[in-house]
Amino acid sequence: MSNYLEIENLHVYYGNIHALHGINMHVGKGEIVSVIGVNGAGKSTLMWSISGVLPRKGGIRLDGSPLPAKPNEIVSLGISLVPERRRLFTALSVKENLIMGAIKRKDKEGVTYDMERCFALYPVLKERISQRSGTLSGGEQQMLAISRALMSRPSVLLLDEPSLGLAPIVTESLFDTIATIRGEGVTILLVEQNAFQAMEISDRTYVMQAGRIVESGRSSDLLENPIIRKAYLGD
Repeated sequence: MSNYLEIENLHVYYGNIHALHGINMHVGKGEIVSVIGVNGAGKSTLMWSISGVLPRKGGIRLDGSPLPAKPNEIVSLGISLVPERRRLFTALSVKENLIMGAIKRKDKEGVTYDMERCFALYPVLKERISQRSGTLSGGEQQMLAISRALMSRPSVLLLDEPSLGLAPIVTESLFDTIATIRGEGVTILLVEQNAFQAMEISDRTYVMQAGRIVESGRSSDLLENPIIRKAYLGD
């Protein structure tokens, strides 16, 4: 499988704090790749740097071409982020949030089609179409955050801690949906503290610690690694 999203020697700083130390990783087209690690490992920093929100040093390429620096240009190229804690426009309705996700698009018919596609994925959003997003439940807000990202019609979806704060039954449904989205041809990079479910659904996994990649491999292999199981899976 050819590399689709490539990250080479990525460094990120917060002032004098060196947050990411020479990250090297790749995601093949059509893969789900998970990134696991404890709080403060640098997982969200990685996602924000790929999406252009944080300044970075090093190379990031999509399908062989270097990513631009500006977030809006990165979205236009086909990379969309679902941030940790969702970050919806809480005063806007469900429909208005979805429209904001498609703000760079000019194909009105395509936008309408993709909105209906989101409603097929999450029927409850159609029921709540005029409701302010800030009044939705946590699970519904996560559905909307994912749908808003899909409205840009991405080829790569970045999911940052999608199960955070959700009930187990909602989390299970969420991971089913992630598999469905991959089945529609979207490449997925998944940051998740729920390591077991992330590794079960993903093809490969990277383990982050203190801003570095300390282990990587096929998820099925890492699930059998006693060190990984003890550190991240509660064994």
